[in-house]
Amino acid sequence: MKEILVIILSAVLVENFVLVKFLGICPFLGVSKRLSTALGMSGAVIFVMTITSVVTWAVYRYFLVPLGLEYLETIAFILVIAALVQFVETVLKKTVPPLYRALGIYLPLITTNCAVLGVALLNIQKYNVFEKLSLAKSTLYGFGASLGFSMALVIFSGVRERMEKADIPEALKGFPIALIAAGLVSMSFFGFQGLFR
Repeated sequence: MKEILVIILSAVLVENFVLVKFLGICPFLGVSKRLSTALGMSGAVIFVMTITSVVTWAVYRYFLVPLGLEYLETIAFILVIAALVQFVETVLKKTVPPLYRALGIYLPLITTNCAVLGVALLNIQKYNVFEKLSLAKSTLYGFGASLGFSMALVIFSGVRERMEKADIPEALKGFPIALIAAGLVSMSFFGFQGLFR
């Protein structure tokens, strides 16, 4: 139980993909203007990152390694991610059309979201696919990373909604103040460094 907690909390807080590793900044800045779209994107990213961790682990272990094609891992993982995003996009279009329209271009951008690819690649580096329980660890790490991404997105959307009501100098309005706020939120997460060492 302790190992599960360490894997998830380190992925959420210590190794937060957006605020510590600076991966996935495009959807982080693009979708965080409203809490509703941030929550929708969070759900999609949680699903895609977690399932990606499972599928890429299996592809790597049962397909790439036996055939000696480990050097194709990035291409194979991108194909897996693209297929999963297409699935999520189709489901959202059929079941929740307003959310599908609100996410707009950012939903297909999950395919090129470096945080999703990053979790797949880091799983292979962190956990030996032939080690006992490596699938469980990879899945937990992917789930934790997606929770961290979602937490960063929701926190930042709250900050941006509050900034709309603040008296901000004209030169800083819009994207400049968003970058400053993102830097300040990111600095707060660096306080978790060394938590599990």
